[in-house]
Order: sequence, then structure tokens, then C-alpha cells
Amino acid sequence: MTDAFLTAHKLSVTLARREVLHDISLALPRRHLVALVGPNGAGKTTLLRALAGLLPARGAIHVGGDALGSLSLRERAKRFGYLPQGHMVHWPLPARDIVALGRYPHGATDPARLSPTDEAAVERAMQATDVTQFSTRPATELSGGERSRVALARVLAVEAPVILADEPTAALDPRFQIEVMKNLRAAADSGILAIVVTHDLGLAARYADVVMVMQEGRLVAQGAPAEALSDEILANVFRVTAYRTGHEHRMIIVPWAGV
Repeated sequence: MTDAFLTAHKLSVTLARREVLHDISLALPRRHLVALVGPNGAGKTTLLRALAGLLPARGAIHVGGDALGSLSLRERAKRFGYLPQGHMVHWPLPARDIVALGRYPHGATDPARLSPTDEAAVERAMQATDVTQFSTRPATELSGGERSRVALARVLAVEAPVILADEPTAALDPRFQIEVMKNLRAAADSGILAIVVTHDLGLAARYADVVMVMQEGRLVAQGAPAEALSDEILANVFRVTAYRTGHEHRMIIVPWAGV
């Protein structure tokens, strides 16, 4: 791809003396939503964490033209909005304060004393994820789905050029699965590069510009959804067949049977 904003060259990761990522290279531009798919244990989460500099890795990573290793921790936190799996919350902080943590890389160390710029970013993120009604409620009192939306709002509040979201639709009901993907699609359309780990091939096909397929720590397919989620890939990687159709000018893929 031309005008790549995030690149990796021969990226490899070894954990507990076992190589879990093998020579992965990619070049991704902004204004794209990228779905990262693959079976359990394929290395999807490891790849996200390596791209953000959260794991030691061999190879080269560049973001915005800068080598990742040359950036300070604060500058990395400004470049990447990272949403991990689980959305665990251990303190009864108000939901708004959780979202305000997204402004920490910009110097906002006290959620009660935000600048107008930080306040506006927090408000935009909460409106986008439909969590403004939870502003004063302790996050520990929210449902799992509500907490996941607050966690996404925190990531959006960073206003980073790259979002790395690890299974952001897990534990959500269908309406909010769609809303989360629409939020990420809108973020990509606004100029962000969003990389989303998902097990839902239907959501990947519907919303992603690019699908990257991983298997056993390797990138085995990459391209438009129809190309990357071909019948051959689905059979060889996921061991399934799929029903395919279209609706509202979008491709629909429904895993149908094992092979």
C-alpha cells in the first residue's frame, strides 16, 4: 500500500522460548479499518501488543515515519490508542474519569481539572459510544457491555492516529456490536488507522477495508474482505465453509459448516 502510516518489517516475537510471531511484514495507511482475524492462538493479540511496543520484538516498526524504538513512552501513547481484551475495572471511578484517562498522554493528569480541549475530546468520545448517561456512575457498577463501551470511549478520547482494538465487540449484544464497529468505521473515515481483532467474520467483511488473516503466528492472507476471506482461506485456516450474499452494497459472510 502507498502512503503507509504504520509499517512492520520481518517482525518476530518470542515468548517463553517459543517463537509466536514469525517474520510478519505489513504496511497500512490511515483512513483504513483493518480486521485482524484467525483461529484462537494464531498470534493476533501478540501482534497488536508488538505493534504498540508493549512486547519485545525483533524486526522494524515505524509509525508516522518514526522508528517505534525512537519514541518516548508518552509519544507512543499519543500515537496508539490501545484497547485490550477484557476491559477490567478494579476501582469505582466514575465512567467519565475512566474516559478522561485517555487524555493522560496529553498531560491531563487530573480528570477533575481538564482543559477545554481535553473536555471536548472526552465529550466527543462519550457521545460517540453512547455512554454520556453513565458519566457519574462508578465503572464497577456497569454491566460488562457498558464497561466495554466506556473503555472504547477512553481509547477514542486519546485521539491517536492509530487505534489497536482487541476484540472490542466481545460480550456485547448485537446492537452494540454494530455500534462499536460503526464507531471504528467512522474513526477510520475521519483519518485514523484502526486495527481490530475479531472472531466475527461477518463484521470483518462488512466493515473492514482490509482483512489480515493469521495462522500459527504467520500472516497468511491480506487484502479486501472478498479476497482475504476466500473459500480456500476459510477452509484451510478456519476449517469452515461459508454462505455468501450481499445487502446494501456490502458483502455478507456467514460461517456455515465445518470441513
